[in-house]
Amino acid sequence: MEKPYNKLKRVSLIVCLSLIIGITFFSNAVAEYKLGVLAKRGTEKAMKKWGPTGTYLQQKLGMKITIIPLKFVEIEPSVKAGEIDFLIANSSFYAEMHEKYNARALLTMMNKKKGRTLYEFGGVVFVRKDSPIRSLSQIKGKRFMCVKFSSFGGAHMAWRLLLQNGIDPRTDTRKFMEGKTHDNVVMAVKNGKADVGTVRSDTLERMQAEGKIRLSDFRILNQVKDSFPFVHSTELYPEWPIASLPHTDPINTKKVAKALMLMSTESGAAMASKITGWTYAADYSKVADCLREIGYGAFAKK
Repeated sequence: MEKPYNKLKRVSLIVCLSLIIGITFFSNAVAEYKLGVLAKRGTEKAMKKWGPTGTYLQQKLGMKITIIPLKFVEIEPSVKAGEIDFLIANSSFYAEMHEKYNARALLTMMNKKKGRTLYEFGGVVFVRKDSPIRSLSQIKGKRFMCVKFSSFGGAHMAWRLLLQNGIDPRTDTRKFMEGKTHDNVVMAVKNGKADVGTVRSDTLERMQAEGKIRLSDFRILNQVKDSFPFVHSTELYPEWPIASLPHTDPINTKKVAKALMLMSTESGAAMASKITGWTYAADYSKVADCLREIGYGAFAKK
């Protein structure tokens, strides 16, 4: 029969070994985070654009970063359920997620367009070149198409602009339609399925570069003349942020932010996402003001 003393030693040894194995496993565990991205042009293009950013962060930080492409309607449910840890989405989605779920902007995207670094973007309202519509006031009674009612550059900016000019697109147009994607809106106007369209700035120039349209086939309404390199009808608003959710570990959140700040313009991640990099978070109160004025989502008038 085993002596009590020896039995105690054996139990103690087993306990110690279990603790050592557990601590070793814990220390070697790789932190895993899910980065949700707005897939405004579909899942495949979103992965091509943001997948390299996930790879970049994994290599720099030793974390497992999973990119989660999200449709417009999937963003809030994913945030609410805690299914993602970080979010890259348009500025109005961020403003809403900040208002409702205390999301926090870490950095703001520095877009790379026409060889320039841009911190802001706008909305453009346009018609066909042969359209009789020449001013915002003539939009009344016409078929108006936005990207999605939840799109900032593709709806909210122009929505606010129209309200400021005495036009409510929900009641003063013949139809207030969604095209689902920026490209669809442009083609709908081009093909006569909509009289007026709105998309984010740089869309028309991008589609022209892709050989899909000619910018000269369209007329820009309320065109703003300034140094911004793309046609636009609205004022400019801060570019997309990357935000963290309240449950995300603050130490690793800081590591992610630092790694993105140090991302080189020549890195594969920056080139794939077509940005210069990331900078300090902008002031998004201007975005909240826009949503409040149009009475959208979390900012709807009570």
